[in-house]
Amino acid sequence: MGLLDIPTDARGLVLFAHGSGSSRLSPRNTSVAGELWQAGLATLLFDLLSEDEERIDAQTRELRFDIPLLTRRLIAATHWVQAQPELRRLPIGYFGASTGAAAALSAAAQIPTVSAVVSRGGRPDLAGDALAHVRAATLLIVGGRDREVLDLNRHALARITCTARLEIVPGATHLFEEPGALERVAALAAGWFSTQLVLPAQATTAA
Repeated sequence: MGLLDIPTDARGLVLFAHGSGSSRLSPRNTSVAGELWQAGLATLLFDLLSEDEERIDAQTRELRFDIPLLTRRLIAATHWVQAQPELRRLPIGYFGASTGAAAALSAAAQIPTVSAVVSRGGRPDLAGDALAHVRAATLLIVGGRDREVLDLNRHALARITCTARLEIVPGATHLFEEPGALERVAALAAGWFSTQLVLPAQATTAA
């Protein structure tokens, strides 16, 4: 089950990859999705795990770290999008949070048509060797007080060979609950996707 929201004259589509026990109803990701919609981007929020898997994961906390499984689900969703007449013309981006960021990068490494990836408080290090094969422009957003994750992101950034940048939100912790922190994430994501997701006609005009 997913939540698809398409603004008039959409210029791109962003698929959200949740992680670490989150879901399509995550208030943080729905807030970011709203900002992307305002920027003219379609969004698809969906669950990478089934309801039964969510119940298992709530007890074991294992499936949220099964990056190959999460990656396969994200790739399947991407293929579904690419088969829809009203969506297939749109350039695709991924927004990944926590372990979902690793799935987003791993999927982007396998689907060259994915144009951009944004990671919020993500674990890109869990993408492993896939990092070197990512060709989608990548933005890593980390809270300044989320020190362990910040260190992991810095090391992951060094392994990405395409266009990539690390943005630190000063004073923010892992969940970006501080005043203004999530709004900063949304603004950074909207700016990145607006720049990197370009319709073919726009690209021709720009050339």
